[in-house]
Amino acid sequence: MPAHRLPDLPGRVAIPGQSRGAPGAPSALERFNTAPAEDAERALLACLRSPRWALRLSGHRPYPDPPSLLAASDEATYDLSPEELTEALAAESLPALPDGTYSAAHTALNAAHTAYEARFGHVFVICLDGVPEEEALDRILEDIRSRLANDPEDERVVAAEQLRRLARERLLGMLGARDRDDPRLRRVGATGHDGAAPGAQPDTPPRMPPR
Repeated sequence: MPAHRLPDLPGRVAIPGQSRGAPGAPSALERFNTAPAEDAERALLACLRSPRWALRLSGHRPYPDPPSLLAASDEATYDLSPEELTEALAAESLPALPDGTYSAAHTALNAAHTAYEARFGHVFVICLDGVPEEEALDRILEDIRSRLANDPEDERVVAAEQLRRLARERLLGMLGARDRDDPRLRRVGATGHDGAAPGAQPDTPPRMPPR
């Protein structure tokens, strides 16, 4: 596995009992809502490695629709403590890129990532949703170099926003909804490239009671 390549995190843990395409079969969201808590938390941890985040989302089931789950995910991510953010960042790595990309740009990518990790003390994270595959490497290098100019406090805000976006994309993958043309799934908390401005929250999801 190339250096810094993301292991099997992004939404690849299936919800138990999943049977795609069977007539009358429950939806992925219905299976998630009714799965044993341990199984639901395991699937959620494949989206974001934060035990409290996973416990919180699992504990507030059932969700009436995917946007409600995404809104709950956004809120729980915004509420991560500095220590929980550090824990979640520690489980991340650079996103997977097309075969051969790392060998072709090994020096530039590793040098940029090494400089970033030395400055901020955690791995560089970025959500590449909507970025064409052939542009992924350029986007990563561009963002690493740009974000190296941030001070550490501001960069933690940017990294947290990228984690929020990654968690949303992985949840959509878990629900089999990533490629659906449903604006409701993109509206809640959606942001442009590089996320919201430090401290900004594009939408205000409904509050959940504290656990």
